[in-house]
Amino acid sequence: MRPVVRTWGYLCAVTFSVAACPLAALAPPASVPPGAASAPASAATVVPNTTVLPDIPFAPASAAAPLAPSAAGAWGGERTGNEPTLSDRVVSYRIDAELDAAKHAVTGKEHMTWRNRSDRPISRVYFHLYLNGFQNEGSTWFTERKVLTAHGRSRGTAALKKGEWGWIDLQQVKQGDAALKWTFVHPDGGPATDQTVVRIDLAEPVAAGATLALDIDFLSQLPRVVERTGWFGDFNLVGQWFPKIGVLELAGERGATAPRWNVHEFHFNSEFYADFGLYDVGLTVPSDYTVGAVGQLQGQPQRANGKTTYHFVQGDVHDFAWVAAKGYRTSDGSWQGPGSPKVALKVLYPPEYAGSAQTQLKASIDSLDYFSKTLGAYPYGTLTVVVPPYNASEAGGMEYPTFYTTEGYTKVEPGTFDQFGSDFVTIHEFGHGYFYGILASNEFEEPMLDEGLNEYWDQRMLRERGQNIELTTPLLRRLGFSPSFSGFAMERMGSRLKQPADPLGENSWDRFSSSSYGTVYSRTATAMHDLEERLGKQVTERAFHEYYKRWRFRHPSAADLRATLIDVSGNAKAVNEIFDQYVYGTARIDDRVASIDTVEVLPQAGGVLKDGKRIEFDRGELDKQVAKQREDWAKAHPKAKPGSGPFPWSSTVTVSRDGAQAPQLLRVKFADGSSEDVRWNDDRRWARFVFTRPAKVISAALDPEQKVYLDANKLNDSLITKADGTASRRWSADVAALLQTFYALVGSL
Repeated sequence: MRPVVRTWGYLCAVTFSVAACPLAALAPPASVPPGAASAPASAATVVPNTTVLPDIPFAPASAAAPLAPSAAGAWGGERTGNEPTLSDRVVSYRIDAELDAAKHAVTGKEHMTWRNRSDRPISRVYFHLYLNGFQNEGSTWFTERKVLTAHGRSRGTAALKKGEWGWIDLQQVKQGDAALKWTFVHPDGGPATDQTVVRIDLAEPVAAGATLALDIDFLSQLPRVVERTGWFGDFNLVGQWFPKIGVLELAGERGATAPRWNVHEFHFNSEFYADFGLYDVGLTVPSDYTVGAVGQLQGQPQRANGKTTYHFVQGDVHDFAWVAAKGYRTSDGSWQGPGSPKVALKVLYPPEYAGSAQTQLKASIDSLDYFSKTLGAYPYGTLTVVVPPYNASEAGGMEYPTFYTTEGYTKVEPGTFDQFGSDFVTIHEFGHGYFYGILASNEFEEPMLDEGLNEYWDQRMLRERGQNIELTTPLLRRLGFSPSFSGFAMERMGSRLKQPADPLGENSWDRFSSSSYGTVYSRTATAMHDLEERLGKQVTERAFHEYYKRWRFRHPSAADLRATLIDVSGNAKAVNEIFDQYVYGTARIDDRVASIDTVEVLPQAGGVLKDGKRIEFDRGELDKQVAKQREDWAKAHPKAKPGSGPFPWSSTVTVSRDGAQAPQLLRVKFADGSSEDVRWNDDRRWARFVFTRPAKVISAALDPEQKVYLDANKLNDSLITKADGTASRRWSADVAALLQTFYALVGSL
């Protein structure tokens, strides 16, 4: 998911998230607000989590990036490519659904099968009912949003009115002929009014290794678009819309030491996590609506009585979403690369955004090329891109397997800020197909493995394209004024490096503020940039290629990523420093050049013992000698630069460290135009480097090649022996240009 509403928000790295708040301590509202959905009284009751004693425990509410790598056999072990299916399919869904376009409601019948991978019988299972996050202001999602908006902003700020709430009702759940009962539970201690996780008690336990089959009738009422999913006008983005079973993790998988249900409530900042499986979905919509969905269309759509039924199938994915919209147009393309099937691409867009359709089609094709080359082959045969209509931008920037939404532009001129914005969002959402989709990271507990790593790989692609952020207009370009900066520089500006509040490996909801969660994107990209500088570009690429190979169609953790990076690079020191300091810690780096002291090495007064005799030098005689040598040298070197002369100079450069250790290059320049590089790669809090040369040091700079982006303050990285405003003028101009562009963009919205 993109972290902001519009692309200019990326520029300012303003991302909106959940603050850390113990939800159990938040009192639920005295009454359920209008729009609340309730389960049938005979089938469901709402009980606090304290009364629920599951036979298999929940993953803890505080779960985040584990320290221990997963077992080699986790999730069935590494996929070799010789298996009958790409993934170890744990679940399958056969769903028949019909959209009531006037009510924006979906009626569905779901036949789900789920394999019990554990070594024990299971008597109760847990399902996500994500749409209930939008049913009233007492949900975990809305409760957390209220807390966060008191300390910042949220991505979706719309206030839902009567008739605009969304929910999902279980109408019937059957195991064979037995009707089952269900109970809403709160694995994370959320408010009692939250109904996003439900426990279903089975009539017959499912044995170890056996398969459970359930038939579920449900009604999904889409909300008006507030975030991620919903309707606006004749546009319906149908995401998180069906009852979806949680993940049963086993010992050795993502830090689990025994079987546990990983089935968190729908938190404000969190996204999703599910088992791989097969989706076989029939969608019936009004015949004048355009449809796009996860997976491959089977045969020709069937029309009858003003309605059309589409049949989509996709294996080896872990979610299914679709769109139905009136008046939409389609732009088609195709791509094929080594190891991949031929991919049919489709961009669905409203007429007002026709100007961005071809741009997004090209960015998607380019993304297929880059990600397949640098990570691994794209394994699916379809890719569907949806541009939401005007006034439904909050449905944009959302990812599902083989299907994602972007944002629309009326016109995209090459080399403009709008092109960067359009390409960036398209590439970002495509990239989720790898980090969220194929690698299937747990976005609840480890958002950095999806949002963060994806942001890093997106910026690598833009860097390889030579595509910078252009802070200019056609008029300014004609005048020869085209300020720009790189995507990684943008990430650094949004990383809040001076005072990181949370480790990158923290889960998505235990965050100090919305801005702190936003750094999951920018600070991860910055940390990985710096790790790449330490390991080397090619080594880093090999390591990520191996990470994809080992963990595709499984569910890696941050510890698994660290282990892979160490295995491939052989540089445990560099990898562990980044992970210990940033993934598992809140370190900051601020190295600076503290001082430059220079002294001319002149003959010294006093006595010395030479050839067995003591000789004394008088200061007055030495001064005359020095003056004569200076005079003779000046005549012989009429064009000599200041700072050089007949006597050598001893220059001492002192560097200081305020924060964590980072390998640094120190470059000193001398008055005669020469320079010297030295490495500062130890853990000293300060160090002095002494240079004795014919000329004195006139400047010293840490990180002269601008590779250490994690340094919180780059302005103190350099020092010169006399005042020079070049650096401050350069940074001031950059900031002024950035702010002017930002205010212009805000004014245009």
